[in-house]
Amino acid sequence: MRDTTKFLHPRLICFVLMTVVLALVTPLAEAQQKVTSPEEYFGFQLGSDRNIARWDKIVDYYYLLEKENDKLKVINMGPSTEGNPFLVVIISSADNLANLNRLQEVNAKISDPRGITESEIKELVKEGRTVICQSMSLHATEIGGTQMAPELTYDLITRTDEETQRILHNVLFFLIPSFNPDGQIMVTDWYRKILGTEYEGVGLPWLYHKYVGHDNNRDGDYLNMIESVYAAKIMYRDWVPQAYIDHHHMGSYGARFYVPPYGEPIRPYADPLIWREHSWYGAHIAYKLEEAGKAGILNAAQFPGWGHFGWHWITPFHNIAGMLTESASAKLATPLYIHPDQLRGGARQFPEYEAQTTFPNPWPGGWWRLRDIVEQKYISAWALLDLAARNKETVLWNAYLKAKRQTERGAQDKPKAYVIPSAQHDHLTAIKMVNTLLLSGIEIKQAQKEFMAGGKIYPAGSFIISLAQPKMGLIRNLLGRTRYADNAWTRDKDGAPLRPYDLATHNMNEFMGVCVDPINVVVDGDFQILTDEVPTIGEVKAGDADYLLDGRLNASFKAVNLLLDKGVKVQRIDKAGSELLPGDFVVSKGPEAVLQDVARQTGVDFAALNGELNVKTHEVKRMRVGMYQRYMGGNMDEGWTRFVLEQFSFPYTSIMDDEIKKGNLNKKYDVIILPDDSTAMITGERQKETTYRRPRSIYPPEYRSGIGEEGVKAIKAFVENGGTLVTFGGSCNFAIEKFSLNVRNVVADMNSKDFFCPGSTLKVTFDNNHPLAYGMPSEGLVLFRSSPAFAISPSQHNERYETVVRYMDKDILQSGWLIGEKHLSKKAAMVSAQHGKGQVILISFRTQHRSQTHGTYKLLFNALIR
Repeated sequence: MRDTTKFLHPRLICFVLMTVVLALVTPLAEAQQKVTSPEEYFGFQLGSDRNIARWDKIVDYYYLLEKENDKLKVINMGPSTEGNPFLVVIISSADNLANLNRLQEVNAKISDPRGITESEIKELVKEGRTVICQSMSLHATEIGGTQMAPELTYDLITRTDEETQRILHNVLFFLIPSFNPDGQIMVTDWYRKILGTEYEGVGLPWLYHKYVGHDNNRDGDYLNMIESVYAAKIMYRDWVPQAYIDHHHMGSYGARFYVPPYGEPIRPYADPLIWREHSWYGAHIAYKLEEAGKAGILNAAQFPGWGHFGWHWITPFHNIAGMLTESASAKLATPLYIHPDQLRGGARQFPEYEAQTTFPNPWPGGWWRLRDIVEQKYISAWALLDLAARNKETVLWNAYLKAKRQTERGAQDKPKAYVIPSAQHDHLTAIKMVNTLLLSGIEIKQAQKEFMAGGKIYPAGSFIISLAQPKMGLIRNLLGRTRYADNAWTRDKDGAPLRPYDLATHNMNEFMGVCVDPINVVVDGDFQILTDEVPTIGEVKAGDADYLLDGRLNASFKAVNLLLDKGVKVQRIDKAGSELLPGDFVVSKGPEAVLQDVARQTGVDFAALNGELNVKTHEVKRMRVGMYQRYMGGNMDEGWTRFVLEQFSFPYTSIMDDEIKKGNLNKKYDVIILPDDSTAMITGERQKETTYRRPRSIYPPEYRSGIGEEGVKAIKAFVENGGTLVTFGGSCNFAIEKFSLNVRNVVADMNSKDFFCPGSTLKVTFDNNHPLAYGMPSEGLVLFRSSPAFAISPSQHNERYETVVRYMDKDILQSGWLIGEKHLSKKAAMVSAQHGKGQVILISFRTQHRSQTHGTYKLLFNALIR
């Protein structure tokens, strides 16, 4: 047979061979490059009507994407409060992800350039990548962010256009797909349960976090929740992003979407570039939304620049352009129809639902869907990445400038430092505060020797925080005395004050009862920078007799609870003696291993007592504690109280409506706690229904809380038969009314121009010879948040009422905003009222507020240990 191959041109042979090879290889390559789309994986388009992807499936999807693609890295930070994975997903080019360690070094030097020359910084700016963080659905009923995140991720790792490639090359994107995994699961399961019923789309009847619900966005400073600890590790210490957006929802009947910048007023001490960056990023986001044909976009209004210290409002003081988006809500995943005449303005700098320069394109009304929310959030999230990628070197250079200038301001201005003396009323709480500040990436030094500052001698072990560091603004807001802005931005046209967005101060040491001294001079001494948290390990000191625990320490209450759990006898001192104070605890000799373990867990020293005590004592009995828990969306103050009690090992039982209504409460409880709440929410009485207040009828019948008249009678009988009722804040009004107490709330229903105090620290005196105030200093601060204030009305039984805490006569305000000081002068802040055989304790202020006000914890604890 004739061989014809010799007549083929060599190039033709190569071409044929290449064609065959490609034919064989291409399907394999395509199979290897295939990335599963969200719709393919979940079986529906994310954001489509009546569909919610559940967190466990979302987690699995991210791990699948990591296997299929080299442009993302999934980091499981650890278990959430209830054991679900808390993910951070880093999205960038494969080269960047392979070079993370070096890029992290570059980021750290730009974020804190002390000791680095400007020429070095310029080289680092060229080498570095912008670091952007965005978090989704911190508030679990605000589901749009988490539902959008997989779609955003998929497009970033699969699109090949120039814009996407620029983002991947120039940006390290840290995505938190769900800031609240536990709540995401709760809301998804609840929605599926009510889907197809008349209650479809109704919000969760209980808190969408085990403890804190909506208040997880009030935890960017104290970092009480484990989810907050994870986020702080990423943003405050390991990586400092140049920009951050926290994606939220808001009410349904205003603008469709709020984007940066914030409105007025702004909180002091941030670098001015922060506020300019908000406008810069916000303008690009708004522009891209309008370009995409999205109507109803609002910026520079509604949300002020002075807000709480949750995530988007605290990050500017870490030199991060921390921002917020807020989408109008649907009914979870169920569409909501909105009539044009239902749309309204009325928020700050947004007086009417009419076009204005920051709201040029009003939405006309109609159906509003989850998919609308997902698309808004997608556009805004992409726009932030796009602008950061286009302007990488500008963003990084300005990050350097912010850190440098804040450090310079701290060095030049006064105070120049804060000293935390080692000698404190409660030194363990002071150390807890120091360790909390360390979690925020603040540089703190500890004195190795005695030193002098501001004319005062401080002992070794004291802490000093210089303001000549990049986080100067954060330090001043957390440790410096604060006065809320009182100007045209914070009052309406008739002069009435406008309520701050949350509190008027967030001063940490004032809340925690820790002494901090501002110092106006440069401090010299032998100081060592803290590189890890300060340990607190108690010591059991050898002795012949019993042991003494300091009753001024919050941690002593935890120690007592742990000892009682082990059957160790504890007594309490009632009268002061030689170096002994009322409220100190005396611990009987017990098993050495038990005492050592308690000392290790709590940090409390067991001081040896030699010889017999010559002071009056009584044996400590731990009360059987019940706490009222309701539905109707849950009560955050109740959740926080549960958290505080657990942190200090107090056993308690949550009591629901039915148990209270059945009565006979004394058989099971000695103390019942009513957390801060309105009388209407406690009793279930009809209240005025507004857009912001849930009517009882929207929930299924089994979730319509309220103790009713039966419950009121049962609680009254409980107290009359010897029980103790402890009430916080608004629930004091319930007790005063339902028990007909001879106590008046002197600031009830006052015009805000006459009296106004929204979240401020006020000066009080404590009767620390009273058992309810054992362990307290004689004077201190309480957090007043639109609280009651009491006067005891004259009666035939004045002796049945005791004032435990009282406001000072003048100069009452420490930090925040107070109008009408005279109305608080010398008034009672905490009252104990005898009622039958029991007592009602009225604590008007926020004694355990958000697990932050450690300085007043003992006023609660003393009611639970007698």
